[in-house]
Amino acid sequence: MAYTVERAHLGDEAILAHIQTESWKAGFRGILNDEILARCTQLDKVEAMYRRSLESGEGNGYILRIDGKPHCIAWWDQSRAQDMPGYAELYCIHSLQDHWRRGFGSRMMERVLEDMKNAGYARVMLWVFAENTRARAFYEAHGFADTGKIKPGIEPAEICYVREL
Repeated sequence: MAYTVERAHLGDEAILAHIQTESWKAGFRGILNDEILARCTQLDKVEAMYRRSLESGEGNGYILRIDGKPHCIAWWDQSRAQDMPGYAELYCIHSLQDHWRRGFGSRMMERVLEDMKNAGYARVMLWVFAENTRARAFYEAHGFADTGKIKPGIEPAEICYVREL
């Protein structure tokens, strides 16, 4: 299977939203309650979020395609954490379940980390649900470490991971 990673552009919001919502449905069932999961996977709202980000030029979005078909997305920008200036922040990396554990998420991660470094960042941070053991293992395999920092006021708990670039 051949893959490509490309930057997301205005007009890609439907692809980004589809992959994110399907990934959330598959990956967060049992982590988020059904009401929150349903609210967070409303396709039209997620598509509108991506449209706003693409229109405003906020952040850096990517789409990984397998044999031309969209499979994985990622989004990053400067850290939103007030106490972590100078960090890049990986907002999300999501993929469709049909190709999980085949290395495509790793290819996406490599591209994103390279672009962060090329943009002048030396460190990256991200938030992950504490109960999301699959994602945590993925991040740890890519050199991220749990800081022990918990995002205040969020349930279920999200923890901060960091790594050097």
